[in-house]
Amino acid sequence: MKELNALKCEACQIGAPQATEEEIKTWKPQIPDWELIETAGVRMLRRTYTFNNFQKALDFTNQVGQIAEEEDHHPSILTEWGKVTVTWWTHKIKGLHRNDFIMASKTDTLL
Repeated sequence: MKELNALKCEACQIGAPQATEEEIKTWKPQIPDWELIETAGVRMLRRTYTFNNFQKALDFTNQVGQIAEEEDHHPSILTEWGKVTVTWWTHKIKGLHRNDFIMASKTDTLL
């Protein structure tokens, strides 16, 4: 199996299939620090990163924004003093897609 962070996101259209439970079980071990959450019936991946100050948190936020633009797949990012919470899900399908696991893995490689 190829590492998630080596893959590219694919264009995802409304109606694309969400990640299956089997796919999630396959991909999740590659991003062990991410939690599976559900908000308003939508499954998402979330992780909070900690930093020593606001500037480091902001720098990380900008790096996440840059890879999101490169892959044309965008997360929810909450930047606070000393921490950044990143949440990935695919808005068009209201749930998880392989792209979200790829981007979670790519986010981890920024550290």
